Amino acid sequence: MPAPPSSPKTPRAPRREGRALHKGQQTKAAIVEAALGLATHIGLEGLSIGALADVTGMSKSGVFAHFGSREELQISVIREYHQRFEQEVFYPAMDAPRGIARLRAMFDNWMKRTSIEIDSGCIYISGAVEFDDRTGPVRDALANSVLTWQAAMKRAIEQCKECGEIREDVEEDQMLFEIHGLILVLHYEARFLHTPGSIARANTAFDNILARYSAQPGAHA
Repeated sequence: MPAPPSSPKTPRAPRREGRALHKGQQTKAAIVEAALGLATHIGLEGLSIGALADVTGMSKSGVFAHFGSREELQISVIREYHQRFEQEVFYPAMDAPRGIARLRAMFDNWMKRTSIEIDSGCIYISGAVEFDDRTGPVRDALANSVLTWQAAMKRAIEQCKECGEIREDVEEDQMLFEIHGLILVLHYEARFLHTPGSIARANTAFDNILARYSAQPGAHA
């Protein structure tokens, strides 16, 4: 007598598990999306499991199950923000040639994002205010994201020097400090004081920095 055919139920179980896992990832991504929208307006400290439950239409226990803690939720938001920052600001600039062209592309992309965040808010800046005097994994995640971006900017400045486009005596950290300062003062002037023409002034200031440090005076003015 031939052996009875094997049951088809066994191989189908992983499919159901796979679908459940995929659905769980989608749900978590949707929660992070909603949390990021809230955080840009009310800050990371304004996030709560209850507030996200209201926004997403889920139960508090349902939201909590995807993160386990408010702290993990905040870290997930920081990671998502940083990933989007890289996709919008850093990676497109890599298409530009090394040197001033790439540094300018990075700054231009940064300015485009900043001009939008003047209305919505920047997690890097608001988070620095919220966590500057604290310790812990949320502050570490936020600081590491900012430091990663600063390291990329500093490398672009070093490449400008390697290409002979800025002077050999230029201190990379000083130039980075001045460029980063433009973004910070832009948020203060445009978002807080509503000063007209702030974006144009920031762009002019960046041109002035390039002209001052250029290996060929006047080339980038």
